[in-house]
Amino acid sequence: MNGVLQHGSLKGLEMGSSEWFAAQRAMIDSKPAVKRCYNLWYDLLLADADSVPPELRAKAVVEIGSGSSFIRDRRPEIITSDVTPGNVDLVLDGRALPFAANSVRALLLTHVFHHIPDVASFLREADRVLAPGGVISMVDETHTPFARFFFSVFHPEPYNDRASDWSFPAGHSMLDSNQALAWMVFFRDRARLRKIAPSLELEQWRYLPWFSYLMSGGVNLRSLVPRPLAGVFFGIDRALKPLDGLFAIHWSLTVRKARG
Repeated sequence: MNGVLQHGSLKGLEMGSSEWFAAQRAMIDSKPAVKRCYNLWYDLLLADADSVPPELRAKAVVEIGSGSSFIRDRRPEIITSDVTPGNVDLVLDGRALPFAANSVRALLLTHVFHHIPDVASFLREADRVLAPGGVISMVDETHTPFARFFFSVFHPEPYNDRASDWSFPAGHSMLDSNQALAWMVFFRDRARLRKIAPSLELEQWRYLPWFSYLMSGGVNLRSLVPRPLAGVFFGIDRALKPLDGLFAIHWSLTVRKARG
């Protein structure tokens, strides 16, 4: 089904290549509904980065898994990174962050957390590099009834909320994943999280608009939202907010490192 609905600009491109990410970025710019979602997500990520104690404001903000990100349009000083070279500042593995202890004020992830094959190592590293009061701020797949159905049936990446282990085999970085991982780590397995990274605690979470994103085809599929009607779909998002607990497919999470 994804092959039939895949946006034409992605056909023939290697998933995860710099050309793939460039095509995704152009697609985001061409779809008002998707661009609005990304701007909302960035608003939340940057608000978290700014929520740290004043004495941390001079410390680094690092985006993990930048890919097609355009967050640097908002904050040029953000350090961008990915596992493959391209239009990023650093090539790095989230399981071994190249930063000194207590040197980072915020780690930002957009649809990246569920791709980290040994997320326990990432959490230990985040605990190490974040200054007390710093944050991990992320947008990722959620665990509503519709999200479980949608990602299990219609999405090429796995969604296994029954997995006992947080890790999974690493191969193709764009497909090897578990989209249930954020729920597993921060909700189902909180006791395990406290043992692995005792200074990190989920501070808040919220569901994100879903209807216009689904109808727009996201960053990979063709859009069903005519550009002139994008504003109408944004209004539908607001009207459907009471149903977020059933139908939302994304959420934002703020994970704070204890101050002492």
